[in-house]
Amino acid sequence: MEIWINTACTKCSSALFLLDLEGQEYTVRRYLNDPPSAAELEDVLSRLALEPWDIVRTDEPVAARLGLGSWERSAATRGRWIQALAFHPILIQRPIITADDGTAVVARTREAVRSVLPSTS
Repeated sequence: MEIWINTACTKCSSALFLLDLEGQEYTVRRYLNDPPSAAELEDVLSRLALEPWDIVRTDEPVAARLGLGSWERSAATRGRWIQALAFHPILIQRPIITADDGTAVVARTREAVRSVLPSTS
């Protein structure tokens, strides 16, 4: 299991706390220092079953500078969105957990974090 975090994010801290509480083994990826490539983003988006615009932090100043609010959200512009995320990782919603079973989740709630934990039954 890997978790993409921003160390200044309280949602990330909460997700890490819950993983520790549940005794989970995981790898931390500080994605601002180690940005995902476009191919990695494609993989994570596939695992999340989301589009790139679904994981964009539109309140970030760089989103306004890029004019993301006016970008078309379509198959034709999908690559442009992915490149924006790769070049400006601050735009990526966090935390994202990629589980060993191939699933992934934007883990902003306790329920989302728990959804990727192995079942104990």
